[in-house]
Amino acid sequence: MIGSFLKILFGRLVPALVLFVAIFIGWCNLEPDSPWEARLFVVVMPLMKGGYLPPILFGNGKLGAKMTPPVPADLTPQPRPENEIFAVLEGGDSMPMAGIGMCCRATAYDDICVERTIEWFLLMGGRHIDGAHIYLNHEAIGKGIQNAIHKGVSRDEIFLTTKVYPTQFGYQATRDVVESSLKDLGQDYVDMVLLHSPARMLPGPHPSGCKGLTNEECRQDAWKALSELRSEGKIRNAGVSNFRVKHLEGIVDLHKGNSSKIAPISNNQIPWNPWAGDEYVKTVQYCKAKNIQITAYNSLGGTTLESEKAMKLETLISLSEKHGRSIQQIMLRWSIQSGAAIIPGTGNPKYMAENLKVYEFELSEADMKSIDDIREEILGEFLPAMGDDVA
Repeated sequence: MIGSFLKILFGRLVPALVLFVAIFIGWCNLEPDSPWEARLFVVVMPLMKGGYLPPILFGNGKLGAKMTPPVPADLTPQPRPENEIFAVLEGGDSMPMAGIGMCCRATAYDDICVERTIEWFLLMGGRHIDGAHIYLNHEAIGKGIQNAIHKGVSRDEIFLTTKVYPTQFGYQATRDVVESSLKDLGQDYVDMVLLHSPARMLPGPHPSGCKGLTNEECRQDAWKALSELRSEGKIRNAGVSNFRVKHLEGIVDLHKGNSSKIAPISNNQIPWNPWAGDEYVKTVQYCKAKNIQITAYNSLGGTTLESEKAMKLETLISLSEKHGRSIQQIMLRWSIQSGAAIIPGTGNPKYMAENLKVYEFELSEADMKSIDDIREEILGEFLPAMGDDVA
């Protein structure tokens, strides 16, 4: 019996698994302009976030109840939120502090949902859209923008961000991927381009455009490319994402040496919430000192478990009752008042409306302190401090 089982296991199942993995890896590398992490990401994320079949493999428009509803044909642009708050970036541009993130949920990888999401958000008064090359949804984002423009939203009001993944770092590679992103988005310019991470998030070879360069030199070459694209008007601002102080210093030093040609760092996008680790706190302090705007992701806690824990914190429950707002809105407002823009992700118009209502109320100094005070109390249970795994 055991012999037969082992024969089947090693004679059929293991070879089949190896073949499947080989085919999957090959498929992930089909498009040279997209890192294999991107194609892995858009397959794994829908499975993790609800157990949905990946739209990239099984077709768009099949998420059932999870689908973003169609935008009514007669829906016209609603007024922008009252008391809207803007971040003034280095260089003078204004960025709405409340935006929408186009990552990390099933509806972000279904082209139909993405197009509808962008149109809904813009018609409801939102204007800040955060995307990335690695999300593989630029074309759908571009269609949503065009739909909203046709209904009366001005492109000049939209703040559109995308990112360059580390596999495309290096001078020419960075220029090429930005040009490709502009084409996919259907835009003449984007408002901000970020270097997505100091180094690739999963193991892999050194960027082909950075042969013979250190990681820091590679990032600096990418930054020089963004600086040129900014001078040419193809991007309006340059920034970074997931950078710690030591990574930021390399770009700041580059700017110091040639400020007339090198773009300043306009933004650093990092995980930021009331229990962010010490390294994130140090990073925020450094950015504030250097006039680098922070954009927060994971502003509702990060993982599902962490978000669920947040819903049970007495401090947040009490503030929710005091202000007549959801705990999510309290946390988002905390981020804004701490100086960080927010980009919560959703494909549900109801939640988009709730997220834009963070402008409607304000936390007092005592409210902010009560939230700040829970950090030390719960830090050990939540996100650990940022490690040294990214170089």
